[in-house]
Amino acid sequence: MTSTLDDIVESFEFLDDWEDRYKYVIDLGRELPELPEGEKNEANKVRGCVSQVWLVTEISRRDDGQPVIAYRGDSDALIVQGLVAIVLALFSGKSAQEILDTDVDGLFAKLGLQEHLTPQRSNGLKSMVARIRADAEAALAAAA
Repeated sequence: MTSTLDDIVESFEFLDDWEDRYKYVIDLGRELPELPEGEKNEANKVRGCVSQVWLVTEISRRDDGQPVIAYRGDSDALIVQGLVAIVLALFSGKSAQEILDTDVDGLFAKLGLQEHLTPQRSNGLKSMVARIRADAEAALAAAA
């Protein structure tokens, strides 16, 4: 059972200490189902991450034809796997337009991620978001 975005925000608000928040992020990563080895491939690999990160993209269509994108993800680093879990809670199962309309920076600022991650992890997080936004743009273009 993976956490919802509301659960994550609530837990971050409850946990005052960043040490506890890091432990929580790691726990979020442990909740993710592991990707099968066959899906940990070049096509699913996220570029720009120091750690290995894979996102599997699954696009379906709503009755009105709008693309909906679901994600599964994994990483070889515990803290990054937790960041993958946060990104999946934020984007997976949303329409392509909702993904593009999401205030990612606002959410990450609310969680305090920007100022508490190393520059490499921040760049990796940005790379994951850029990949998801590119998927959403491609899905909308294909639906047009």
